Amino acid sequence: MKPLTRLYLIGAPVAIVATALFAGTPGGDKPIYDEASETGRAPQDDENLKPKTDQELIAKLPPGLADPAAKERAAQVISTAENSTLNWRGQYSSIRNTGDGNGYTAGVIGFTSAAHSMLQLVEDYTKSHPDNPLASFLPALRKVDGTDSVEGLEPGFPQAWKQAAKEPDFRKAQDATRDKYYFKPAVDLAKMDGLGTLGQFIYYDAMVLHGPGIDERSFYGIRDSVRKKAKSPAEGGKEKAYLNAFLDETRDVLRTRKTLNDTSRIDTAQRVFLEKDNVQFKPPLEWKMYGDDFSIKR
Repeated sequence: MKPLTRLYLIGAPVAIVATALFAGTPGGDKPIYDEASETGRAPQDDENLKPKTDQELIAKLPPGLADPAAKERAAQVISTAENSTLNWRGQYSSIRNTGDGNGYTAGVIGFTSAAHSMLQLVEDYTKSHPDNPLASFLPALRKVDGTDSVEGLEPGFPQAWKQAAKEPDFRKAQDATRDKYYFKPAVDLAKMDGLGTLGQFIYYDAMVLHGPGIDERSFYGIRDSVRKKAKSPAEGGKEKAYLNAFLDETRDVLRTRKTLNDTSRIDTAQRVFLEKDNVQFKPPLEWKMYGDDFSIKR
């Protein structure tokens, strides 16, 4: 088995991950601020109006990428990168082993047997659906977790995945895992970094592409590297400059891969949106992915 160098935190509580990796912004239940507001009123005058935690502060911000229409656009653009189609809802049953070091890649955002995301999904689903077609493969998934091996998963696992994906509850489980470990942490952190909807999408796509790990090749490590070179808007930096620096970093990391290192999702999609100053990620959107043209008109 070939070990992976990437460290994933999918199994850790999201609050712990966010707290550990905000790197300068408050986390968990620590107060966001304790000083008088810019209105000049004393803190005690509007104590009940102040957000006390990161989540309370985020809840007071515009929805951004969490808006259903924006989230739908994000899913469509990512689907063109992952599966060359706008039809992301058609990917719940997809499963493949391309020999890229990730073992099996499957489902709506490409859960992998190598990087814990697939194991987390199947374990969570099996708790509420113990007789699902994938339950018998849990010992094998645990054994190959963190490696590129598919030992014990062939030949029956792909068919079992497709069978499970026929059930609405398994499709809902895929959505829930995506949102809990990828979408919400990325979007929340982007908001705390002062980024608009496009920046939130860029963070989310990087989370999907590189995984929610803390090493230099994963999302949180990439963000840490960028913050040493450029200030986020929350730190007083310019949003466009910061996002260009982030795209440069995630592109450089992508290019170090031996396979699946095409940079179209950055060069001819995200960078195009940014150069057009579409920081709100609003339609119409036009981009290329691996040479193919895609668009979202409204």
